[in-house]
Amino acid sequence: MRTVLVTGFGPFSDHADNPSALAVDALAREWSAPDGVTLVAEALPVSFARATARVRALVAEHRPAVVVGAGLAAGRDRISLERVALNLLDARIPDVDGAQPVDVPVVPGAPLARGTTLPVKAALAALRDAGLPAELSLSAGTYVCNAVMYAALEAVPEGVPAGFVHVPPADVVPVADVARALALVLDTVLTTPVDVVVPGGRED
Repeated sequence: MRTVLVTGFGPFSDHADNPSALAVDALAREWSAPDGVTLVAEALPVSFARATARVRALVAEHRPAVVVGAGLAAGRDRISLERVALNLLDARIPDVDGAQPVDVPVVPGAPLARGTTLPVKAALAALRDAGLPAELSLSAGTYVCNAVMYAALEAVPEGVPAGFVHVPPADVVPVADVARALALVLDTVLTTPVDVVVPGGRED
């Protein structure tokens, strides 16, 4: 039995209903996992300290074969497959614990960046083929989402696909569509051991 770990985030700031948590909850109810695969889904607190500790604990407990995080990016209008997590915390607003780190690392002494190990270009094609608004995003930012992506990539053994998906507000992309997108990402990861090689860079 292989375990797939998917995380979302709970409320923060003025976002009382975080669509990432709602979508992960819908995924847990509706996704038809392939034979031999079980899903562990959890909403993390929007806390630098507690969210990173929890994702490390979940990886240690479940030893997942795949890790996908999801979080809200309120200014985006597309489902964003993140390519890079930065070893940098620079919080524009405090987290739910009141912490507001500025220019400090997620993991002291670790590399400046870690790349996703999800087949994001194949997943992007699957989302677009399904008619979902999707894009590749270079960086997961410098807030708690980025911290969790970096912590997950640090925690998983080599060869375990791990990465992060940013989602727009629910009035831009409905929660049901985000849940469908997460299911397609999981299906793609489980059937695509090596990502496709197609251009995905941007000039801006």
